[in-house]
Amino acid sequence: MDTAEVTQLVKEALPECEVQVQIDGNHYLVVVIGDVFEGLSTIKRQQLINKALFQQLMDGTIHALHPRAFTPAEWAARQG
Repeated sequence: MDTAEVTQLVKEALPECEVQVQIDGNHYLVVVIGDVFEGLSTIKRQQLINKALFQQLMDGTIHALHPRAFTPAEWAARQG
């Protein structure tokens, strides 16, 4: 499964978000930035990303998922 496929699945579940994917073997770092995460706990944010990739996690296509979720303001603060 390549970055484009993972990005597409996450964008289908979270269409208003920016998605960045890095793959190392079968470990996937998925960074998602969007207003949808405003006011949500870290675990709730991760659950939204996990839900988008649930089938791939269950069938073993993705062995390890490392979801990271940020609001646009949080992301901007991290970049500055």
